Amino acid sequence: MTVDELRNKWLAFFQSKGHTIIPSASLIPENDPTVLFTTAGMHPLVPYLMGEKHPGGTRLCDVQKCVRTGDIDEVGDASHLTFFEMLGNWSLGDYFKKEAIAWSWEFLTSPEYLGIDPDRLAFSVFAGDENCPRDEESAAYWMQCGVKKEHIFFLPKENNWWGPAGITGPCGPDTEMFIDTGKPACGPNCSPACDCGKYLEIWNDVFMQYNKTAEGIFEPLAKKNVDTGMGLERTICILEGKKSVYDTEAFTGILAKISELSGKQYGESEGITKAFRIIADHTRCATFLIGDQRGVTPSNVDQGYVLRRLIRRAVRYGRQLDMPANFLSEIAEVIINQYQAAYPELKQNREKILGELSLEEERFARTLTQGLREYTKLTGSMEKGSMIDGATAFRLYDTFGFPIEITRELAAENGLNVDVDGFDAAFKAHQAKSHAGAEQRFKGGLADQTEETAKLHTATHLLHAALRKILGDEVAQKGSNITAERLRFDFSFGRKMTPDEIKEVERLVNEAIEAKAPITCEEMPLEQAKQSGAIGLFESKYSADVKVYTMGKFSKEICGGPHASNTGDLGKFIIKKEESSSAGVRRIKAVLQ
Repeated sequence: MTVDELRNKWLAFFQSKGHTIIPSASLIPENDPTVLFTTAGMHPLVPYLMGEKHPGGTRLCDVQKCVRTGDIDEVGDASHLTFFEMLGNWSLGDYFKKEAIAWSWEFLTSPEYLGIDPDRLAFSVFAGDENCPRDEESAAYWMQCGVKKEHIFFLPKENNWWGPAGITGPCGPDTEMFIDTGKPACGPNCSPACDCGKYLEIWNDVFMQYNKTAEGIFEPLAKKNVDTGMGLERTICILEGKKSVYDTEAFTGILAKISELSGKQYGESEGITKAFRIIADHTRCATFLIGDQRGVTPSNVDQGYVLRRLIRRAVRYGRQLDMPANFLSEIAEVIINQYQAAYPELKQNREKILGELSLEEERFARTLTQGLREYTKLTGSMEKGSMIDGATAFRLYDTFGFPIEITRELAAENGLNVDVDGFDAAFKAHQAKSHAGAEQRFKGGLADQTEETAKLHTATHLLHAALRKILGDEVAQKGSNITAERLRFDFSFGRKMTPDEIKEVERLVNEAIEAKAPITCEEMPLEQAKQSGAIGLFESKYSADVKVYTMGKFSKEICGGPHASNTGDLGKFIIKKEESSSAGVRRIKAVLQ
């Protein structure tokens, strides 16, 4: 089964069950300070999981592009990816466990869809604890489908529970579906909770049926939701019986291009295989980030920093394969051609993708040259037999992109040694710090839905409208990040704003606030929204019906929320800073007082 076939089968199946197909959202989440990227299918649906009405109804399905970079240093093994596609379906207060489980079974086992042998499947459900009961209900529904009792495993909260994302909020048990690889059991208690490799997860159905209070009480929700996720690449890997996601049809064309450019063969050695995988994954992820509807460009902050790291890591491994100059853009061409039917934004932004990759590759070449000079400066006075300490070796890696292998090679040529253990310690300390930050920023949680963030989100609409009035229609939103204290708004504009322009934008926003305009929401077809003058990211894909928020005569924009009910509720709008975010993109930070 090909990637395209799996996508199409998934959408067709759930459409036949009354689900509305919704387009993949941007990789850059709007108004969610917990994450840099969309890491799961549920992220764009946060307002609707929290109770807002979705224009598509109460049954939804999609294929969501996702990025996770918390384990970036693990990429190169058989399974880790930074970019992946997530197949998802949702019930927003509609069906619950019975239907979700029955449909999961049908899609997995029906010859029309995945056609997996039922005897190869295993399932886990929540074992219960002092707060919530054992999920006998899910187990019973699986057995009604025909699942043998011995194929069902009751596992604790650490294995079969989702959420809440923070201290409080929606949460509930989940049921996970696994493929039995055929490996022998690791012992009498072998289960999907083991890391022995016998069971591989393929799908997860989350049942959001509780709200955890600040007191630690799990209260039943009046409106219960279903949130599911199936990793496309992992599923293809399982269906094809491959040992690695990189051995599947998803990467065939990309790896072939790398082989053509390098003159080397994927699989000919462990080091070459790792380099192929890193280049393939990182270039694919970079292509999608640059080509996204909210387009990221390389920079030294936030999403741009992650993008820069991905590109430069790919270039470093490309040098190990003796790749020619500007090889990233050639690989990106393959990726664009492979994915443009499913994600037309890649074709639309083709020139931008190729240009940014080429430019960043050139920049990094200069950085490596600087790194060589720094190495020479650091070691020039060292006597033969001396040791380059681990901190220095790590600085060369972290600051100048020198892999430890290059430092060791150079040192050997000069009769020097390298404290590899010291480097490893510095690297692990850096990794631990990065993962600690990732736990906070990539916790995959629900966005803040407080009154304060709703007001700040509303202010971004007024800010967007004011910027377009003062700077012109070339202004378009490129990103938004909101916490309870401030808003950050990125927009396309080719130069620094003048002090007078900043002051006038601020004045216009406050004028709209002082007008105390009511904020109304209408659901309408997308074309009607466009004709009505609503602002939107029209290069991206929307559902057939959208929500349009109108704020008096000041703003009219397609959006999902949350919002204040009146502009007068916002308080005084103050711009704290205007700065560059990346090439052609400016950033405003502002507060409400």
